[in-house]
Amino acid sequence: MQDEILEGVVRAVSLDDRHAFSKKLKDSIRLLEGLGVEGDAHMGEKVQHRSRVRANPDQPNLRQVHLMHQELFEEMALKGFTIQPADMGENITTSGIDLLSLPTGTVLQIGAEAEVEITGLRNPCNQIEAWQPGLLKELVFKGEDGALVRKAGIMGIVLKGGTVKPGDGIRVMLPAKPWRKMDRV
Repeated sequence: MQDEILEGVVRAVSLDDRHAFSKKLKDSIRLLEGLGVEGDAHMGEKVQHRSRVRANPDQPNLRQVHLMHQELFEEMALKGFTIQPADMGENITTSGIDLLSLPTGTVLQIGAEAEVEITGLRNPCNQIEAWQPGLLKELVFKGEDGALVRKAGIMGIVLKGGTVKPGDGIRVMLPAKPWRKMDRV
């Protein structure tokens, strides 16, 4: 690992024990090593997202924790959308870090104890379009270079458990180079 390069802040935390589109805001959440967010429907060593379970229930769960940056909500507000923390199903809402630009394998040290390793980009589904028509095309589109751009947050696995709450600091630890650009997981 390289030295710490950046710091951000946890703005909100959420979970839901049901497979619902949005999650419920909480005062704190507990991350469990190798499993995810305690009490969340997506917690587990093996994949928990319904479509992925149908495809292969033995896949490792690379989507234990969903993080999304508050700045995205502000960007979407300028386009007429109203998004609050937990609305799009993220477990941790951040600010101060450009989550989408981080390479795969980056470790986020969150609060006093927790560590989450970034596994890739969230691949948003049509539920977003049903929730707010027009939003999906703002979150998934072709960039100027023709490559697909995904802006609906990032996913990670829990390397080290701990309690996470709003106001906690986030330290970014980049992996050794060469860096691998995030892809969907």
